Amino acid sequence: MNQLSRFLPFIRPQMRIMACAGVAIMGVAACNLVLIRLAGSLWDVITVQQDLQQLTTMVWMFIGLVVGQGVLSMGHSYLTAMVSQRVMADFRTHVFSHLHQLSLNFFAKRRTGELISRLMNDVGVIQKLLTETPMDALKHLVTIVGGVGFLFVMNWRLCILILILLPLLALVARIFGKRLKVLSMKIQDQTAHVTVLIEEVVSGIREVKSFVQGRREEARFRSAVEGLLATTMQRTAVMAVFVPVITFFTFVMATGVLWYGGKQVIEGQLSPGELFAFVLFAGILIGPFGSAARIFSQVKEVQGAMTRVFELLDTPLDIQDSPDAKPLAPIRGDVQFEEVQFAYDERPPVLDTVSFSITAGECVALVGPTGAGKTTIINLLHRFYDPTKGRVLIDGHDVRSIQLDSLYGQLSLVPQDTFLFGGTIMDNIRYGRWEATETEIFEASQRANAHDFIQDLPEKYETILGENGVNLSGGQRQRVAIARALLKDPRILILDEATSALDSQSESLVQGALVELMKGRTTLMIAHRFSSIQRADRILVLHKGTIVEEGRHEALLEKQGLYHHLYRLREVEGIADVAQQ
Repeated sequence: MNQLSRFLPFIRPQMRIMACAGVAIMGVAACNLVLIRLAGSLWDVITVQQDLQQLTTMVWMFIGLVVGQGVLSMGHSYLTAMVSQRVMADFRTHVFSHLHQLSLNFFAKRRTGELISRLMNDVGVIQKLLTETPMDALKHLVTIVGGVGFLFVMNWRLCILILILLPLLALVARIFGKRLKVLSMKIQDQTAHVTVLIEEVVSGIREVKSFVQGRREEARFRSAVEGLLATTMQRTAVMAVFVPVITFFTFVMATGVLWYGGKQVIEGQLSPGELFAFVLFAGILIGPFGSAARIFSQVKEVQGAMTRVFELLDTPLDIQDSPDAKPLAPIRGDVQFEEVQFAYDERPPVLDTVSFSITAGECVALVGPTGAGKTTIINLLHRFYDPTKGRVLIDGHDVRSIQLDSLYGQLSLVPQDTFLFGGTIMDNIRYGRWEATETEIFEASQRANAHDFIQDLPEKYETILGENGVNLSGGQRQRVAIARALLKDPRILILDEATSALDSQSESLVQGALVELMKGRTTLMIAHRFSSIQRADRILVLHKGTIVEEGRHEALLEKQGLYHHLYRLREVEGIADVAQQ
């Protein structure tokens, strides 16, 4: 119930429509009951009373009830679907909104396919319980209460005979329900695992083909699907026993009613029409009890789905606006790290008391061996993470005191692995400033050395990109990303090895675009190629989470320290690369 109460904000706006749908479905059930009672009376009119005028009147009543039932059924179906789809659309949007606000640390521990499964499959399972199941329950409630009421008035002894089996039905449902809940949760987990496998293979199809792992992936997928099939069949087996057991007891009830009622007809205590109606009433009561088994199974399945979805929603937002966060006015671009320490979860610290300052418009490069903490500094400046200790300041403001959207609006990141969306090139460039004009987009593209190659494409700026820009080369993707950053016009620019994966020709074009991008902006860069680093105003050399050297390229070489060692090592690697070419 506590989980269900969390859906009230999404259901409450639809309560009037749900109430109308509920009234409609209760009207359908009531019409069914009256039709059955009328059928019994009609049988007596035909066989006992033989009154043609009364027969005609009752037939017209019968037709009117059928028409009314049809109208109410149509209204219920449409209104229930409207509420069902609206509630789930709002809830999916709510889950998605929470999902994209979670920190990078959360996504580093989750698989994409699993998250997709929770957002689509699990929420879809919940949909039935929230909207369709309550409507079914109302219909069954009216059927049971009305049916029992008619039965009690007509013959209370027969009614008591029917009600004796109800506690037994409840006990059977409880026994089967526990097993159904366990199996339903297992099915949801296995479904998520299958989704993950599909997502990974599709995303990594080049690697799958290149490493000739198609058969292995087929085997993994087959194994996962077979596991899902086995669990589904286990639940099907439980349901295959559950429903017939419930139905058996209800038919026993109907048989007992038929025998006892027939005895009373023979003894003259009950008319044939009343017995006919009584058997029909007992028969329609089988429906709600049989449906109760199905609904009980759905409830147990939904409990598992709710547990998975709310586990996602209950994940705290590690990085979010503080209650007193303020918007950041246009900045100069001063950056300061004050005794910053950081560790990922419970692992050893990545940064240990790092302090440095960057003045507005300065270009600072970060250099160091793998694992020295370069990327972590960039992540902290962009506030993808918060320091374990110390402060990160922009223009003297602690980034934790600034509204996130206001902060991100004045930063721009150009990573090594550029991500492009599957839309057009035009949409990818304007992603950072959606309201930009075509003229502004073309200008940013020209400054990024991207305009010429875009113009050579068949659809030019309207060219549809494949997943992550698979139709473009690495250098072309990088220049589109630089055009996107230029259009955003940030005050602080972050470059994370933006040219390390490019060939010499592509690097030359991208370097020219980066020089244009860096003009007048505070720039913090990571680069393995020293041709980029040498243009920096200052270089910070990191080792094991601390800054061990600082200065310009020439001065650092003269020190004969770690920077000199890395530079010579890179020279040797460069010679080897040339020799291989």
